[in-house]
Formats: sequence, structure tokens, C-alpha cells
Amino acid sequence: MLTVHHLNNSRSQRVLWLLEELGVPYEIVRYQRQPDMRAPKELRAIHPLGKSPVITDNGNTIAESGAICEYLIDTYGNGRLIPSAKTPERLRYTYWLHYAEGSAMSPLLLKLLFTLMPKRAPALLRPLVRKVSNQALTTLVNPQLKQHMDYWEGELAKSEWFAGSDFTGADIQMSFPLEAAAARGGLEQGHPKAMAFLERIHARPAYARALEKGGPYVIGR
Repeated sequence: MLTVHHLNNSRSQRVLWLLEELGVPYEIVRYQRQPDMRAPKELRAIHPLGKSPVITDNGNTIAESGAICEYLIDTYGNGRLIPSAKTPERLRYTYWLHYAEGSAMSPLLLKLLFTLMPKRAPALLRPLVRKVSNQALTTLVNPQLKQHMDYWEGELAKSEWFAGSDFTGADIQMSFPLEAAAARGGLEQGHPKAMAFLERIHARPAYARALEKGGPYVIGR
């Protein structure tokens, strides 16, 4: 049976959601983050990088959210959650599927890093680290993040979903950047289309079922 190696509060929640949308049977092997928020070393027995999400299916071990999404939709989708080939929607689908991790997550990860650094610095160095972090956030990270959030807002003004009028796997991929931006990036300020997107995905029955099976998901709710 297809197995999802699921790390709590991670991108693997999207994999559970995708499987629920497709109606594919699966089992979950659970892993808990360590106190430093890193994945436990047991995940390295599944994939050398020891990160989540990872799935195993029919002798294949597949990592990376985009690759997993492509594999599951190609293998089990039967034409669902993907636009028809050689259409503008298919091109948009492919773009957003890879943009989600390739471009969107970079400023969000930097935002998290520079926010955490002062809290974890030694007490004597904390004022200096806070000053450097705040400077990086103000001059580099926050402007980039706003540019991305404005971009999402503009694209969602053109169509209800990222690839067009139909819900696709690209929307599942894009859920994590938008949820992270809502949690720590100020998405709610001036981005009503993006916030409405989050309301729509959170209302989907498959999303709710994935939450029930995956456990608490702080980023998404």
C-alpha cells in the first residue's frame, strides 16, 4: 500500500490532502519534530536527506512535494486535478506546481529564520543579532515577500484557482506558501483574493479529512 512518511506541521500535510482528493488508499507512518523543529533521524532510513514529505509506493521512494504531486496525479488521477495537455491552463498548472517551492518559499523561510535568530542567540549577542535580523527583514525579506503576495493577489483576481477556473494539484501545492504567509507574513493585509483562496481550500471536505488523519497542523489553521 502507498505509504506517506508524515512529519507533523510540515509540507507532507499537502500530500495527505491530495490523496484524499484523489480517493487513494494509503497508510501513514508518523514522525514528530525534535525540540529544534528538525525532522528526526529516523527519516534518513527512508530517504538520505531525512526530510518530509516522502512517500513509498510500488517499490518507489519519492521525495519533494512537486515530484510527489506529479507522481500521484499521473499514477492515480485518471485526468483529475490536472488541466488538459497543450492548453494555457496546463502551462499555468506546471508553472505554479514548481513555483510553490522554487520561488515562493524562499522569502518565507528567510522570514522565519531572521525572526527566530534573535530568540535563539546567546543573551550577550542578542541585541546585535536582533539589529542585524531586523535590518535584513526590513530591507530584503519583507519587500520580497510583499512582491510575491501582491503577485498571488493579482493572479487570483484573474481566476478562482491558480491554473484557471478549475481546482487542480497546483492549488494544493500553493496552499502551503499562502498558509505560511497568512501565519507570519501579513497576507491578511490587503490581499482579499488570497485570503478567500484559503477560505475555499479550508472548506473542502478532503482538506478536513486530511487534517483529521494527519493531526494538528498549526500553519494551516
